[in-house]
Amino acid sequence: MFQILKTEGRARRGVFTCAHGTAQTPVFMNVGTQGAIKGAVSAGDLKEIGCQIELSNTYHLHVRPGDDVVRQLGGLHQMMGWDGPILTDSGGFQVFSLATLRNIKEEGVTFHSHVDGRKIFMGPEESMQIQANLGSDIAMAFDECVENPCAHNYARRSVERTQRWLERSIAEHQRLCALPDCVNPQQQLFAINQGCTYPDLRIWHAQQISALPEDSFQGVGIGGLAVGESTEVMYEILDQVVPHLPEQKPRYLMGVGTPWNIIEGVYRGVDFFDCVMPARNARHGKLFTWKGILNIKNEKYKLDASPVDPDCGCPLCRSYSRAYLRHLFKAEEMLAMRLAVLHNLYFYNELMARIRQALDEGTFTAFRAEYTEALQKRV
Repeated sequence: MFQILKTEGRARRGVFTCAHGTAQTPVFMNVGTQGAIKGAVSAGDLKEIGCQIELSNTYHLHVRPGDDVVRQLGGLHQMMGWDGPILTDSGGFQVFSLATLRNIKEEGVTFHSHVDGRKIFMGPEESMQIQANLGSDIAMAFDECVENPCAHNYARRSVERTQRWLERSIAEHQRLCALPDCVNPQQQLFAINQGCTYPDLRIWHAQQISALPEDSFQGVGIGGLAVGESTEVMYEILDQVVPHLPEQKPRYLMGVGTPWNIIEGVYRGVDFFDCVMPARNARHGKLFTWKGILNIKNEKYKLDASPVDPDCGCPLCRSYSRAYLRHLFKAEEMLAMRLAVLHNLYFYNELMARIRQALDEGTFTAFRAEYTEALQKRV
C-alpha cells in the first residue's frame, strides 16, 4: 500500500497504492470539500492540472446531500466523476470549528448543523459509517480537535479519548469493509495523532498508535496543527512526533499549508498534505508563482500582457495575460476565480512534482535552500 523508494535525510520519496490507483509521494491533495473544488473546477480539470488525490469532507457531505444519497448514486467517485484516489476527512475538525452548542461525551459529539440547525450525533461509528457510504479510498479516524492554546489537563483527557475513539473507529471500519454491500471494501483507514502543542502528549499518542496491530490502520494523520500556533512551534512538534510514528506507513500533515510549509514538512518526513489555502487565495486574486506571491488586482498589472508566471504551464498561463485576469476580477466575472484556482492548484501539484524530482536526484537539500524563502516573497 505504501512503498518508500528513496530517502534524503528524513525526507521520503514513495508511492501510495489504493483501490483507485497510485499516487507518487510526497503528494498534495486538492480539497473538494463538498465533492467539488470551489471556483468552478471539475473532476476533469483536476486531471489536467496534475491532481493525484482529491479530498472531500465527511461532515459537509453528511449534512448535504446526505451520505445515504451519495451511496445511492454509487459513491463519491461515481457522483463527482472522479476515478482517482479520494480521501475523506473524519468530520471531527468541522464538528468542533463550525457546529454550535456541541456536547462532547465518551460516546461522541452532539451538535447542531451549521446549515439548518438540526441536531446531529457523530461518534467513531457514525463517522466510519458515513465514510463507508461515501466509498472513499482513505477514511480518517474520528478525533477530537481542541482549541489552541488549550490547558494541558484538558488536552491530556482529550487525546486519551481520541485514542479510545481510534480503537472504536478501527473496529467499526473492519466490520463495514467486510459487509457484502460495502461501496469500497478496500477502503483504508488512517489514524490521527493529537496532543495540541505539548510534545509529551504528542509523543505518548504516537506511541499508542504505533503499538496497535500493524494491519489495523494504513497511515497516520498529524492533526491539530496550523491552527494559530507559530510555524516554529509546528516544526518543533513535527521534529518531536515524526520519529515515533510507524516508519513504513504514510504520514499526513493535515491542513498544511503554504508552499514553504510543505517544503519544511517534507524535510521533516511528511508524505501527504492538504490545504484550502491555494484555492481560497486564488478566489481573492492572490497567486503563487516561482518568483513569489502575486496580487493580480494591483493597478500595475492593468496593461501587463505577460502571463502570471512565465514558468507555469497551467491553463491560465498558457493562454491569458495578467491584464486580462485582472480585468476579470475587477469585472467580477466567474471566469476570474476559475482561472486563478486552476493556476494555484497547478502550482501546488507542480511544486510536489519538483520536490519528488529533487528527491529522485538527491538534490532536495539544495531545492529546500533555494525555494523555502524565495516562494514567500511578494512579487
